[in-house]
Amino acid sequence: MGWTEERVEQLKKLWNQGLSASQIAAELGHGVTRNAVIGKVHRLGLSGRAKAPSSSAPRVRKATRAPSHPMTMTTRGNLALAPRIAPTPRPVVEYQPAIVAEDVVVPMSERVTIMELRESMCRWPLGDPSTSEFRFCGGPSPIGTPYCTFHERIAYQPSTLRQREKKQYSHG
Repeated sequence: MGWTEERVEQLKKLWNQGLSASQIAAELGHGVTRNAVIGKVHRLGLSGRAKAPSSSAPRVRKATRAPSHPMTMTTRGNLALAPRIAPTPRPVVEYQPAIVAEDVVVPMSERVTIMELRESMCRWPLGDPSTSEFRFCGGPSPIGTPYCTFHERIAYQPSTLRQREKKQYSHG
């Protein structure tokens, strides 16, 4: 299929009449596809066009009745029938500044080596593992947790708090 001058003129005429690319392709026939029409329109630089006669008439929307349940319904896309439940407000959580591990001083008498570490002891590492002074916190840890309550707060921060801290340090 080639774009002859006659076909191009017919394309321009139909485009300015407001026909869609699919309608123009059907009108031109002989293997002209919707995509071929769209491509030619772009290459020709055609833009402004008249509205199709059917779309120029004002639309009258039918009144809809209120839903019989408290959920609202979405109206577009593949979620047209999916219920949208209003979100419940989140509880207000007071901001606590991040705890820096270096601010905590664990007495040397409580620090333990890996050989002295027991199940109920805090496994928070202290110091450089490549040195002989490297130890673990050794404080009492609740059953089933690897850290004492203090180090647990450092290790397991809520994701919103971590994100807030990250933003604070990247912008400041």
